[in-house]
Formats: sequence, C-alpha cells, structure tokens
Amino acid sequence: MNTIDRKLFEEIRSIELAVGSFIISTVLFTFYMISNENSNILVIASPFVVSVLFLNTVMFFHLMDNFIRRHEQRKDTGIKILILLSNIPIALLYYSIMKL
Repeated sequence: MNTIDRKLFEEIRSIELAVGSFIISTVLFTFYMISNENSNILVIASPFVVSVLFLNTVMFFHLMDNFIRRHEQRKDTGIKILILLSNIPIALLYYSIMKL
C-alpha cells in the first residue's frame, strides 16, 4: 500500500502564485490610479494579465486533478483552489473601478 506523507503534498506553488499575482496586480492598479489613469500603465499591465490568466488556469487544472486523484488531501486541495479563485472577484473589482 502506498501511503502519502502529509508533508509530501504541501504544494505551496499555488498559494505563491495566487499571492504573487494579487500583489503585482494591486501594485499595477495603484500605479494606474496614482498616474491619473495613464494608458502607459495599461500597456505594461496587459502582458502581465494575459500571463497570469494562463498560469492561474494551468494551476487550477492541476489542483483539480489533485482534488480528484488524492481523496485524502481533498480538504487541503480545496482550500488551495479557493485561494487561487479568490483573485477573480478582486480582479473584477479593479476592472469595475477602472471603468468608472
């Protein structure tokens, strides 16, 4: 029988990705608001947004795979999925503020 050590599944890359994308997007949003809505900030932020969408999508599917395959780690994986998905309402809030 294979036993999975709890420390083996301490995958922190998803949390680092979620926190890192949140911090960088908040910094870019703050620069945009401070610069009186300068469009140059949007030119810089566009590649970041595309890459973050791609990376978060890949990580989401990876976590969903772990959620399905590792029954004993579902609680930890579910929490990591929720942390990763928490960036969506934040991004929508930033977008709605920018469109005002």
